[in-house]
Amino acid sequence: MEIIKDTEHGCTATEPMTSNDLPCEQGEIIIEEITRNHKLLHRHRLKQSEISIGRGYHNDIILTDPHICPQHLSLSFSQGAWRLNDNNSVNGTILEGSKSSNKDDHQQVINDGDVIVLGKSQLRILFSDHQVADTIAFSPFESLIDFIRHPIAVFISIALFILIAGNISYLNQPTETNISQLFVSAFSMSLLFALWPAGVALVSHLTKHDPRILAQLGISFSFFILLWLSDLLEEIIAFNASSNSLLGLISTLVPIGLAFSLFWLNSYIGFHVSAKRRIVVALSITALLFGGTYLLQYSKKPEFNPHPQYNATIMAPRYLMAPSNNVETFLKQSDILFEQANKAAQQD
Repeated sequence: MEIIKDTEHGCTATEPMTSNDLPCEQGEIIIEEITRNHKLLHRHRLKQSEISIGRGYHNDIILTDPHICPQHLSLSFSQGAWRLNDNNSVNGTILEGSKSSNKDDHQQVINDGDVIVLGKSQLRILFSDHQVADTIAFSPFESLIDFIRHPIAVFISIALFILIAGNISYLNQPTETNISQLFVSAFSMSLLFALWPAGVALVSHLTKHDPRILAQLGISFSFFILLWLSDLLEEIIAFNASSNSLLGLISTLVPIGLAFSLFWLNSYIGFHVSAKRRIVVALSITALLFGGTYLLQYSKKPEFNPHPQYNATIMAPRYLMAPSNNVETFLKQSDILFEQANKAAQQD
């Protein structure tokens, strides 16, 4: 037995080359197992001119789909092309784009990128010279994400969230309470809010993406804190400005922008999708969250409410945007205004 080497392509063989043997680059093929949404499950790279596929353990590619026969189909390379041959399978084999299933013995030519449907499984055929997508450059957000996903940063963001939640729970308690009760309430709220990043990471894992749970937790809790700060900003503006003030509208739009940014980053971290689809997903979730809330708020609002609701929040004077005056200064300023009004009336 002699060793044969293809010096041009760097391939070796330990068997004598016969007339049926092929140069190794011609007998090379990549077969990908994919989902119905064309998500990659497994990838096989084979260097041979005959490939058998089925449920039988003697096959080159073994599939567990019960709708696939033990010797379902075979792929063969001849006359410079790969061909598909269905071995009289029960459910047949469909070459995606072809109008008829390949249940007889005739062979179909396979092109680069073709998808084979057999049973409830799908295989994508790629040749070794298949063009891959352009390399994606790192986004400027990666440095921010790398910082936020650090365990210490995640711990600090969650701890800060618990402190804020405990403070809010304390302010909303009508009766006296102790620290242990506040801690339990704040910890329970943090677990409730953690369901969102955990759910995103789970969906990412189920769709064969990297879940990046620490990054999801760090980003989500950081934005939860920012959303609470935006609520405080909205309260301060409402405390100082009139109902028709432009600042009130801007303060209302801030949490919407923060929520959109959160959902966009969740999608960016957990899923490899296009920028357009990422924006569409973030906009849809934001519209569903805030649009549904506003619709419920205004749809149940009667024209006349015999029991009107009012905001009983008492904010400290330090939340005033302008410094307050004492009574004496207020009276002096009022007298000056009355004098100016009288002079203006006399002149008219």
